[in-house]
Amino acid sequence: MEEMTPESKKREFRILVMDVGNTNTVIGIYDGEELRKDWRLGTVKARTSDEYGMIVRDLFNHSGFRIDTIDGLIISCVVPPMLGMLENLSEKYFKIKPLIVGPGIKTGMPILFDNPREVGADRIVNAVAAYEKYKCEVIVVDFGTATTFDYITSKGEYSGGVIAPGLVISSEALFREASKLPRVELQKPKTVIGKNTIHSMQSGIVFGYAGLVESLVKRIIRELGIDPKVIATGGLARLIASETDCIDEIDDNLTLEGLRTIFYRNRQ
Repeated sequence: MEEMTPESKKREFRILVMDVGNTNTVIGIYDGEELRKDWRLGTVKARTSDEYGMIVRDLFNHSGFRIDTIDGLIISCVVPPMLGMLENLSEKYFKIKPLIVGPGIKTGMPILFDNPREVGADRIVNAVAAYEKYKCEVIVVDFGTATTFDYITSKGEYSGGVIAPGLVISSEALFREASKLPRVELQKPKTVIGKNTIHSMQSGIVFGYAGLVESLVKRIIRELGIDPKVIATGGLARLIASETDCIDEIDDNLTLEGLRTIFYRNRQ
């Protein structure tokens, strides 16, 4: 019997979603509402559209997809110098003019911020996905290059948030600025009290950061007098969420889901 491949079954309207962050780029393929495949790459600002094109083509080929089957493409990018390259990538390799998340795009979500243009595209995308999924007051904690806390009201409004140094940034700063301290792997030690330098640093980084997250979430809840659902996302969400009781759920694909939602809102 011939082996089934991603291309050998009838598919729905297929879109490619791209979330380009300062550290990582996440790419996903959706057939309708189904996430068929996703990949996480390092963000390299100096790469050309041809270099990214070859990488994406190889990922597609390895997974049994074809570039020419993509019907639409949406991009969220917090690295402005890369936008021109990403648009060229889309038009050259996918033959599609991409939808870029930014001013003027239809999100379906009011932005209650002094200057809505200041809010990062990834934060709006996360907010849209969280409210679309839960339909209630939500705090989204995104563990990226920076760790962001975003509050979405019960009416589906983006109300504002908090930005803290990310876990990797904090760890690297400790290694870089303290000449006798080594670079350590980001993992939970067995005990809070370390018996060597590496375990002591891991304790301070992991448990200390869990305390930061818990404190900020509780302060937001107390300040606003709310009872929200708290959702964590991002590459290091599972490491920290397991050390605090303030996270209700981890959603690894929250940003990709938000991009899919916004894409279809702009097709209507």
